[in-house]
Amino acid sequence: MAERATGVIFFFLLISSAVAVAAVNRRTKFEYLKLPLLHKDTLPTTPSQSLSSDIHRLNTLYSSLGHRSITRSAKLPLTSGATTGSGQYFVDLRLGTPPQRLLLVADTGSDLVWVSCSACRNCSSRPRNSAFLARHSSTYLPYHCYDKKCRLVPNPTGVACNHTRLHSPCRYEYSYSDGSETKGFFSTETTTLNASSGRPVKFRNLAFGCSFEASGPSIAGPSFNGAQGVMGLGRGSISLASQLGRRFGNKFSYCLMDYTLSPTPTSYLLIGRSTAVNDPKKMKYTPMISNPFTSTFYYIGIESVYIEDVKLPIRPSVWEIDELGNGGTVMDSGTTLTFLAEPAYRRIVQAFKRLVTLPEADEPTVGFDLCVNVSGESRPSFPKMSFKLSGNSILSPPSGNYFIDTAEDVKCLALQPLTAPSGFSVIGNLMQQGFMFEFDRDRSRIGFSRHGCGKP
Repeated sequence: MAERATGVIFFFLLISSAVAVAAVNRRTKFEYLKLPLLHKDTLPTTPSQSLSSDIHRLNTLYSSLGHRSITRSAKLPLTSGATTGSGQYFVDLRLGTPPQRLLLVADTGSDLVWVSCSACRNCSSRPRNSAFLARHSSTYLPYHCYDKKCRLVPNPTGVACNHTRLHSPCRYEYSYSDGSETKGFFSTETTTLNASSGRPVKFRNLAFGCSFEASGPSIAGPSFNGAQGVMGLGRGSISLASQLGRRFGNKFSYCLMDYTLSPTPTSYLLIGRSTAVNDPKKMKYTPMISNPFTSTFYYIGIESVYIEDVKLPIRPSVWEIDELGNGGTVMDSGTTLTFLAEPAYRRIVQAFKRLVTLPEADEPTVGFDLCVNVSGESRPSFPKMSFKLSGNSILSPPSGNYFIDTAEDVKCLALQPLTAPSGFSVIGNLMQQGFMFEFDRDRSRIGFSRHGCGKP
């Protein structure tokens, strides 16, 4: 995965430890958790395979809104991201008493935190860290099915709750668009992280799904990349960002660096306030947009798109959320490419085709509409693209975030169209590379800056 041509689309990262750092302002001492994201070597992935992954990922996200799947004619059927099993980011979570180490997939596009569980008593035959051993934790406790917390998760149909029985656990059943599903007990447990004081801090009553049954290609077998569950970082009340965020200023941020560089720079996930890294004076902010049909996703408002500082003729309604909850634009860590509403996508492609002076590739990469030949060009130049967002902020990614190597001497525009009337546009993690993104839930805004990514 040393070259973009074979691995630019996927970031496989492992949070190896939770290093807490203290930040101090004039009045209040803030603690925040700083978790390094390390590149995890996997088999090479081609851009076309990654495109297939992303479309499957979007189908999964759209299913949570009750929408139809998207299609793309004459293109590969498209699997990516946390909830579809390819594992964009991995988080090393310590759960239970004593703590058990588990590897979870981090996902801003879902809320539920769930782990594979085992009820074994004598677990000597089970591989270490392959599942959470519930009987081996003194603090594990499933919610009662009559508990109001049980209403926060989808419950299986046809299973009655006997609220008079002491041992009537809250059962959940979580399904994905490809037929994969996880079933188990919605539970509470203690998780252990390191605080800025240097001592371990226990977070009690972390709500999570203890999964005793997981099936399907998304969340079982080799495609899940060895993970033992999913860590939801969405806006919903049961996500890790919500549960831990209350302790750390209700804010989290991350910076995704270009892992193809040598030596590989470190990416980070921060939970809490960090003025030492996220300087508010250097941040640009855009409001989080609400969609009444979902509380999970991080929506932003795109007002217009510019190519070489020329505004493209795109109707504002293309970016809006309609009365049925369709449309809008979501920031998502689990999708790699950027997907835009088809009318906007066509305008952007037309503008690039008009302005790019490099010759078209003799053999375009399957699934990409604009590919050019860059042979003989040591540093090929591409037109600048920028997004004007709500709040009068401008997101101007470098061209390497939207023109990527797909084959030797071939670069392609890393944008894709959304052709279905339902669904939403997605700013994928490739477009986010090199920016510090801050999700400020108290102020309902998302900040971004090119500063702070490289700070240790």
